[in-house]
Amino acid sequence: MAEYRIVPVLLATLLATKLYAANEYVDAKKCAACHPKIAATYRQTGMSRSFYRPSATANTIQDFTHALSDTHYSMIERDGAYYQRRWQIGFGGKETNVEESKIDYVIGSGTHARSYFHRMASGAFIELPLGWYAEKGGSWGMSPGFDSPHPPTRRFVSYECVFCHTGIPKIPAGHDAPGSDPIFAGDLPEGIDCQRCHGPGGNHVRLMQTPGAKPEQIRASIVNPARLAPKLQMDLCMQCHLEPTSSGIPSLIRRYNRGPFSFQPGEPLSNFLLAFDHAPGSGHDDKFEIVGSSAYRLRKSQCFLKSNGAMTCQTCHDPHNIPRGQAAVKYYAAACRQCHGAAFQAKVTAGQHTASEECASCHMPKRRTEDVVHVVMTDHLIQRRPPSAEKLLAEMPERHPTEAEEYHGEVVPYYPAPLPEADDNKLYLAVAQVSLKNNLAAGTRELAREIARVRPRESEFYMALGDALQKTGKPREAAAAYQQSLTRQPDFARGLLALAAAWKAAGDLPRAGQIFERATQVAPRNPAAWFQYGTVDYAAGRVEAAIQKMQKAIAIDPELTGEHTGLAELLAATGKLDAAQTALQEALRIDPYDATAYDLMGRVLAGKSQLPEALYSFEKATKLRPGYAPHLYDYALALMSAGRAEESQTSVEAAIQADPKMAEAHVLLGGLLTQKRRFPEAAREYQEALRLNPAFDRAHLDLANVLAAQGDMPGAIEHLRAAAKGRDPRVAQVAAAALKRLGK
Repeated sequence: MAEYRIVPVLLATLLATKLYAANEYVDAKKCAACHPKIAATYRQTGMSRSFYRPSATANTIQDFTHALSDTHYSMIERDGAYYQRRWQIGFGGKETNVEESKIDYVIGSGTHARSYFHRMASGAFIELPLGWYAEKGGSWGMSPGFDSPHPPTRRFVSYECVFCHTGIPKIPAGHDAPGSDPIFAGDLPEGIDCQRCHGPGGNHVRLMQTPGAKPEQIRASIVNPARLAPKLQMDLCMQCHLEPTSSGIPSLIRRYNRGPFSFQPGEPLSNFLLAFDHAPGSGHDDKFEIVGSSAYRLRKSQCFLKSNGAMTCQTCHDPHNIPRGQAAVKYYAAACRQCHGAAFQAKVTAGQHTASEECASCHMPKRRTEDVVHVVMTDHLIQRRPPSAEKLLAEMPERHPTEAEEYHGEVVPYYPAPLPEADDNKLYLAVAQVSLKNNLAAGTRELAREIARVRPRESEFYMALGDALQKTGKPREAAAAYQQSLTRQPDFARGLLALAAAWKAAGDLPRAGQIFERATQVAPRNPAAWFQYGTVDYAAGRVEAAIQKMQKAIAIDPELTGEHTGLAELLAATGKLDAAQTALQEALRIDPYDATAYDLMGRVLAGKSQLPEALYSFEKATKLRPGYAPHLYDYALALMSAGRAEESQTSVEAAIQADPKMAEAHVLLGGLLTQKRRFPEAAREYQEALRLNPAFDRAHLDLANVLAAQGDMPGAIEHLRAAAKGRDPRVAQVAAAALKRLGK
């Protein structure tokens, strides 16, 4: 705060009148009343148009087919509201998994792209799958991260996303702590308003309306970025325009004592958050991503580095007025000539440079972003000789790296760098290593050491350590860390849920149940608390109690993924097949790419003797999760029941290839080979099943039959006796009857 250029006497006057201390955000329309010219030009900028309600200008489209996920979309208008509709073609060629989501807000000015937000009943927002891109004159495509065989259907919009596209939204009490669900109250501000750069305007407006207020008091009551030191000017822009990467590392970590929208213009950005990056030389030095295309790339430029901090975003940009066309060419060329005018003219005279004054197109060319592959943006890395336009603009597929393909290495401080020596900074650096598992083993050890040394007051550091220990398979140690968090914040719902999950992972179901019960008392409207409590009941054999708790979770928030499938599993296990089918239909409406739901639907439909529909569901499951042994095995069983033995064998062989230790699959393959009278091969499959599971009663019985068919009666009797002593009463009865017939 020392870098505010406010005269101390004036600041003291403001504090004495309690105006400064009571400052608050106001309706930004009040700013336009006194600043109409600036407001008029600002309304045309991308920042002003970054977030808004849909209107007649929003495009509609009747049918967009996403081949990768076999899904159809349309954008429709009905009774003055706009919707994104999603559907698939299901069994019998009928529409299925239909979902219509009202578009509540559009994010993105349309200069490069637009995405669409739907508000859930909980107050959370989700991003919808279909987006619009300006490239090539405008086209529809999947929003970033959705162009895959399994597009997310409930991608919740984070506070960080909204932070960079709106003013200051309202957050319900209790939802501003780190790790809280991103819930919003009331209408959201449309676009970045004046106060994001000038600070809350309450005092300023009051002083303007106060008779006798002095001009210097009025000026001191609002932040004028032009009067800030260059570093703080850059910090102001970088609150939104600095993100080292959007890939799988924690590039931005907000300090635990700060709310998500608490940054104040004029304060150092490092008071609010810390930025981290990939380690140098790890193959990520030249990344070009949509948010990092500006400040992150600019800070690599020699122009910026050699300015010794004098160059800021405002050196080239007027945030109130964005020129376009030829006016933009002249404007930005003039910005370059502030430093390079004489050198430019000398090179032109010497014939060493073209006379064109269009600097940016050569030295800051447009380039395709790696994370939003349908967007082309200006590269703010100012280069003497950039790569060819053909290379920079080449189309690229959207990447969906697996966890194994993600970056695993040290996460290093990016801003500020070097990171000042301070206890809390060392803690945050350790948190950066573990939060997304990039440097998990070393980071966990370092975080544990720093916590033991510093003993921080913030409960979130202990949560981070608990999460890291859980990821390394140490649930009891994780429980101890979570308990430390709860001693500092006893009614912390996320802490209670994490502690209970740790004890459940450790096998202590009674203790896990007690803590889940406490979580439901602390947060009775938290669906995760009720659902997870239900899983403990189920594991303990209390099936009806588990069903009731899961139904309560769904009643609180019926739109969450996974809960309907979990409930259906329990309903099916208790023979409530119609109810299970209804739950699965809802699960697939929410997430039509859930292979587990399709597999369970197949089992439910098979149980209801609806074999064609069951086979369709099993086939969907195996396509959505190829190479997954349990789904291939279930499909093979259904194919065998349908009399399609060859296809059944193909599927069960694929299951065995995926998981050679799956004893049930070996038994099924043995049965199929027995039908073909390939007894030696069948015997080998049964023997392998028994090697994997010596107590597999059915394998003993089936092997006995195969051995008898080959004339090996002593071997058959041995396995019949083993089957007769087994735990499966039906198998034991058959084996005993066979032994009786043989006189044994």
